[in-house]
Amino acid sequence: MASPRLETYCCPNRDAATQLVMNFQPEVFCGVCIGSASISLLLTILQLLPKKGQSPRKMPKASSSSTILLLISICDILGGLGMIFRSSVWLGFPGFIANISVVNGTDVWPSAFCVGSAMWIQLLCSAGFWWLFCYAVDSYLVVRRSAGLSTIVLYHMMAWGLAVMLCVEGIALLYYPSLSSCENGLEHAVPHYITTYAPLLLVLVVNPILFRRTVSAVASLLKGRQGIYTEHERRLGTEIQIRFFKIMLVFIICWSSNIINESLLFYLEMQPDINEMLLKNIRSAALITWIIMGVLNPMQGFLFTLAFYGWTGWRVDLKWRKREIPWESMSSSTVGENVYPSPVNYQSNIHDSKKVSTADSQQTDEAISMLSEGNTSGDDRLTRSSPIYQGW
Repeated sequence: MASPRLETYCCPNRDAATQLVMNFQPEVFCGVCIGSASISLLLTILQLLPKKGQSPRKMPKASSSSTILLLISICDILGGLGMIFRSSVWLGFPGFIANISVVNGTDVWPSAFCVGSAMWIQLLCSAGFWWLFCYAVDSYLVVRRSAGLSTIVLYHMMAWGLAVMLCVEGIALLYYPSLSSCENGLEHAVPHYITTYAPLLLVLVVNPILFRRTVSAVASLLKGRQGIYTEHERRLGTEIQIRFFKIMLVFIICWSSNIINESLLFYLEMQPDINEMLLKNIRSAALITWIIMGVLNPMQGFLFTLAFYGWTGWRVDLKWRKREIPWESMSSSTVGENVYPSPVNYQSNIHDSKKVSTADSQQTDEAISMLSEGNTSGDDRLTRSSPIYQGW
């Protein structure tokens, strides 16, 4: 799981609230983290592998949105590996971890492992948050016809750059001037918690707004394509809206426990004695949400693949094949310069269409196809009858 408490535990003089949760059934907690992360890791990889009887998954170069979705999954996989490694060492070498609590100890390796593993998990989770924010921005820009493959470079700079900068800044402020003196005051801890939760809160607050505006823009595009808004266009817009809803639902499920837990622990830190009987319910709630975090945080990777692609099945096809897809050679930055087929009748097959659409229709079809690519959970009649859903 990912929590700034992992870094504060590396301080020998850690606060009482951190001591409370980290010392609560550590074997059970580490076992829960290993189990949840392992299941999520295996299922995520299974989801991403090509399946027999299905068309191969589109290459990341097809669009910036498909690249972002893949990078989110990679961040989740690498973060899950970090959780498994960290929890395994804690379970397998309890004496090694116990040296972290020794003030002015001569063995620096326990502290180095504690800080390094916590930073790895925190960095990958933060990068995943930033990439999810970039996905919302890219979706909005695509329907506004202001994004393309060239913007992926800017997304890389923003996601990785901000993730590294905030992580390093938070850790540096927490451990300044040395590991043995961290957590001596709020001036050390508060900046660390802010830099940790800033991208998470950004996704919770801004992404729903961007998704809502994107859905409204998609409706306008569908209306403008033929001047009418039929049941078919309404269903296309609904499919994209449901996809955005699934993404935010997974995010809220996996990370709301972190916010609740951190609020409870901060409240306990403000009390003169967290062991008071009146605070028993607060302590119990903090410990329960702590275990829930160990289950839900690692499961984000698998749940996100369900939201992105739907359930892709068990039958893995390890033979690599590449199939040309309608928009593979196109980018939204050059929309209008390529000839793109568009049907007159939605019920006709793309291979039977003989007419060429206008530049505006070309842009509409590609924009919607980028928002829907990779999704396999849509209605078969819907996806097979419209060229903008070919390759789902």
